[in-house]
Amino acid sequence: MATSLKEVKEKINSTKKTGQITGAMQMISTAKLGQIQSHTVSYQKYSTKIKSVITHLAQAHFLSAVAQKNVVAEETEEQPFIDPQGKRNYLGLLEQRPVENVGIIVVTSDRGLVGGYNSNVLKQTMELINQLDFSKENIKIIAVGRTGLKFFKKQGYNVIHEYTGVKDIPDYKETKSLARKVMAMYENQEFDHLYVCYNHFVNMLTSEYRSELLLPVTEESLGVKQPNEFEDNEVQIEMEYDIEPSETEILNVVLPQYAEGLVYGAILDAKTAEHASSATAMKSATDNAQDIISTLQLQYNRARQAAITTEITEITGAQAAIE
Repeated sequence: MATSLKEVKEKINSTKKTGQITGAMQMISTAKLGQIQSHTVSYQKYSTKIKSVITHLAQAHFLSAVAQKNVVAEETEEQPFIDPQGKRNYLGLLEQRPVENVGIIVVTSDRGLVGGYNSNVLKQTMELINQLDFSKENIKIIAVGRTGLKFFKKQGYNVIHEYTGVKDIPDYKETKSLARKVMAMYENQEFDHLYVCYNHFVNMLTSEYRSELLLPVTEESLGVKQPNEFEDNEVQIEMEYDIEPSETEILNVVLPQYAEGLVYGAILDAKTAEHASSATAMKSATDNAQDIISTLQLQYNRARQAAITTEITEITGAQAAIE
């Protein structure tokens, strides 16, 4: 019985230490969540504005018109969109090609202890891959986070770029290089469509999987509704723009900002969901530890009470034998 009491006591002490660790980790994750949410709110204002600008251009069919001019220029070997200062030309992000290869940016965490955060995004991304119905050779993975990197390598997919060690609170400059990298890959025709897949933060208990078509930048990918000739006989009003200084210079500013903003926004949103999932998982672990301690404490008290009762019985029996 003494050995049993000792084992129960050791389990209680061990569980208490575990509960202290998970409690501390919960506090850290909650603090990180509070910090990143302030960044998310301020960034959403910028993101909404840049998307509004490029959506207005798409609604005026400005993007499709410029893309068509670029195609005609390539066919006639003209170069009307070359910047005289030699700056990079981003009109290739508008190019629509037959889809032979698909690129997918998958955002996961670098570590575990985040509940079902990683399993959810990986499961849903695999469903997307199955829907796309391409062979593994035609799926190009850009893995953000070690969990996704290990998963897709193990599954035999072609990981063409990896990006790990993302800060707990990502900054724009940190992800800009990744965005520029994937834009160059698209222009070099390494893939013909580019999706970004991540968990969107809803609240402390809920995250929502999202997959968004990042490239090419088209009216369809922006969700611009096309006019329907069979709808009510309403006058279709299209916006027109006077361009100053030139189409190229405007798009060379707007297009990379839009693409960079989507990549940064996805990683920022995913990190927010990760911290929330971690805080929730650690709270559950701490609560479970308390439940286990309560059960073990009850077991310990019963065993101790039984031991005391046995000792009293033995003493009483010995005294009766002496008398």
